[in-house]
Amino acid sequence: MRDRVIGVDVGGTKVSVAVLEGSTLREPRILATDTSDAPHLLDQLVDAIGEAGPADAVGVAVPSVVDFASGRVRASVNVSLADVALRDILRERIGVSVVVDNDATCAALAEAYDDDGALVARHLVMFTIGTGVGAGIVIDGRVYRGATGAAAELGHTIVGADLSRTPFSHAEGFPQPGSVELLASGTALNALGRVYGIPAGTVVDAARDGHPGAAAALELLGRRLGVAIANAINTFDPDLVVIGGGVCFAGELLLGPAREEAARHVLTGVGTRTQICRARYGWQAGVRGAALLASQEAAREHEVGVR
Repeated sequence: MRDRVIGVDVGGTKVSVAVLEGSTLREPRILATDTSDAPHLLDQLVDAIGEAGPADAVGVAVPSVVDFASGRVRASVNVSLADVALRDILRERIGVSVVVDNDATCAALAEAYDDDGALVARHLVMFTIGTGVGAGIVIDGRVYRGATGAAAELGHTIVGADLSRTPFSHAEGFPQPGSVELLASGTALNALGRVYGIPAGTVVDAARDGHPGAAAALELLGRRLGVAIANAINTFDPDLVVIGGGVCFAGELLLGPAREEAARHVLTGVGTRTQICRARYGWQAGVRGAALLASQEAAREHEVGVR
């Protein structure tokens, strides 16, 4: 691992920048995301990285489908980065090694390691429940990206489709009917809350304050998520399934029903060691994972160079 790296977590509303020195993550600096266009956002990222000081490498987490090998963003939501060669542009402008990956993937990597940089979960699946549903997969301590770098879009797996007649229900865009993102995202929770007259964005707080309707909405969301978790356990048999994103702050109001429903759908004998838990690093998981990824990749590049 490199001694001093910078992690950047780019979101639709905020950019988080933090320095990782050894195994210590410094307090992130938070900026409002410049969503005007790609050139302005790139300028913002270059300035923010420069203000963080010198570094051996930089890792950038983005809410996007990323071709990891080239560092090019293929598709993006909430930020103007689609079809941008983000790695090469930043590398040229800041003069150090840069690595770019999906934000949920970076968060999953962070959750697989502890504060000292030691691996705590060799096999991990993470769901991030926010406006949509992101996911990341770690296998044998390494991020799993698939053939093109786009793996782990578990939010778009189908958990509630009516398959009794054809043609099956289908939407022109995403999320698709019956998908995890449509049924178990923060957006879905807001829709469930409206049934009980609860304003958007306040369902978790209302449930924690004892509102029965909010608790019922969270229970239903948790059970929907539990089906997705069961699918992940049946597929990967992981050590950990970690739930992050804003909705995870509901704690056991969400996780309790999710665990119960997952247990009903996991094949007997599978997932006997799997634990389902809330993310440890909360809002810092993305920036921590981006920095950790930069450190790991820079170390590998150095090893290859030495050989």
